[in-house]
Amino acid sequence: MPNHYLQIFTRRNSALLLLLGFASGLPLALTSGTLQAWMAVENIDIKTIGFFSLVGQAYVFKFLWSPLMDRYTPPFLGRRRGWLLLTQLLLIVGIALMGFMQPSRDLTLLAALAVLVAFCSASQDIVFDAWKTDVLSAAERGGGAAISVLGYRLAMLVSGGLALWLADRYLGWQAIWWLMAAMMLPGVIATLLAKEPDATADRPHTLEEAVIAPLRDFFNRNNAWLILSLIVLYKLGDAFAASLTTIFLIRGVGFDAGDVGLVNKTLGLIATIIGALAGGVLMQRLSLFRALMLFGILQAVSNLGYWVLSVTDKHLYSMAAAVTVENLCGGMGTAAFVALLMTLCNRSFSATQFALLSALSAVGRVYVGPVAGWFVESWGWPAFYAFSVVAALPGLLLLLGCRSTLEYAQNHADFPLRTAYRSGYRWAFRGLIAGCVMLAAWLLVLTTDALGWLSLTGVSTPLFAIAMVMILGGILAGTVLDFMALKRSHMRIN
Repeated sequence: MPNHYLQIFTRRNSALLLLLGFASGLPLALTSGTLQAWMAVENIDIKTIGFFSLVGQAYVFKFLWSPLMDRYTPPFLGRRRGWLLLTQLLLIVGIALMGFMQPSRDLTLLAALAVLVAFCSASQDIVFDAWKTDVLSAAERGGGAAISVLGYRLAMLVSGGLALWLADRYLGWQAIWWLMAAMMLPGVIATLLAKEPDATADRPHTLEEAVIAPLRDFFNRNNAWLILSLIVLYKLGDAFAASLTTIFLIRGVGFDAGDVGLVNKTLGLIATIIGALAGGVLMQRLSLFRALMLFGILQAVSNLGYWVLSVTDKHLYSMAAAVTVENLCGGMGTAAFVALLMTLCNRSFSATQFALLSALSAVGRVYVGPVAGWFVESWGWPAFYAFSVVAALPGLLLLLGCRSTLEYAQNHADFPLRTAYRSGYRWAFRGLIAGCVMLAAWLLVLTTDALGWLSLTGVSTPLFAIAMVMILGGILAGTVLDFMALKRSHMRIN
């Protein structure tokens, strides 16, 4: 392969993206799997451990405070690097303080620190995503996304599997938190060495503008709702197949848990990293649309490897092949998808828009689990994995509808505006916002119930159902209007 396609991996920003990606991924596994393992070792009851999983909601709802990071600029290092440094220093302090706690003795304080670390980690993600969106040119986004994914995945391996092994064999649980805090320091150094993005775009001047302007900017674009649906559905087939992979390999096929852990976690992680890097290189030769289409097809087809496993005899090499191919193609799709999110962001408020778009992209991954479990119970594993291929098709069809918009966005600094069906679009937008408000209310109800402050068990389920219906209804209505507008424009051309 010609050397100029690999130049993105040797530029100054590449090392910074790797280190900042590592700093971004390190706290995630710490506040989820590693913390839960520590509490399990300390014999904390399962209900309390389950409550601690709510800490991860900070990553889902980070768009709620992202406008603050677009609106305000710290008094040092600039709007992006200043927030990066602040969140990283708070993470170092928070992670180190967790090492002084004992779950059996300091559970409340440990919970508060876990919330602080998750909040600061989600905030660091907001600013890092905005920084790389602002710094990278259109030609660099594929490779930049691949390098940041590499750093992120390596950090999760270190703070997940490696941290557990070191805590169990050598350092003990408290020292492992101090080691993880020290491993955030390279990210601080990268922040100090990084270049602040050029101040060519106007930042919001009021907090109200920081909240409203990003939404108005995005939803006034031509085909905005088509793109929104694409973001939700592009990796749906991949998320559908991955939601029950571990259970399928252990219960469905009959592999030992140790073999599954070795192949699915270790080999799968390596394949994801290689796939992301390969995707970054290929995107130097492909347009964004073609990369998304090619990698999307590969993501869908790769799920057939699990279908083959479900209808053939158990064999370790078959599992390794299926896991490798699926994660390889998924890594390529992730590189292109992150590049897509960066392309769709206006640099004036890239923190808010990237946080909002990435949160919407997580909808399928977070909420597909219950549907997947029901599907397996009703139809069995072969039908489940065959359907996971079909579930990828709506995203690919939406991608075809967005082709002209994506090609324009990749080559221009602005976005074409819509002109038709303004009243209908307003109602679709209101439905989406109302659903988001109800989803936030559902999370509040869930939290108060888990804390024992107020028992509202009968309210949470219908509230969540209504919120999802309103969100999906708003997106569906806007998508239909976009299709109608596309049809009208084609009729005018012809």
